[in-house]
Amino acid sequence: MRISRDKVNKVAHVVTDALAGMDEVDFIEDRNTIRLEVRKILEDLLNQEAKIDQSARQKIESQKRTILEGSQEWDILYRKYYNEEVKKLGL
Repeated sequence: MRISRDKVNKVAHVVTDALAGMDEVDFIEDRNTIRLEVRKILEDLLNQEAKIDQSARQKIESQKRTILEGSQEWDILYRKYYNEEVKKLGL
């Protein structure tokens, strides 16, 4: 799933604000540094997800016969290949 940079920044702000509101959390760095790190983590996760998605789609496309996206068979294969890729990466 592609999420715009603005939306990633918004989520990073929300996460940082939520962390700042917790009594159990004390920031060692300034708030902006924390927000930037949260944004980096989110972008890394989204990039990994995109790679997993692409790999699952390529496996389906490499089948001998054409499997239409949106069909029940395509959905089953997508979930299977997606989960295999996640396990491969240890996520």
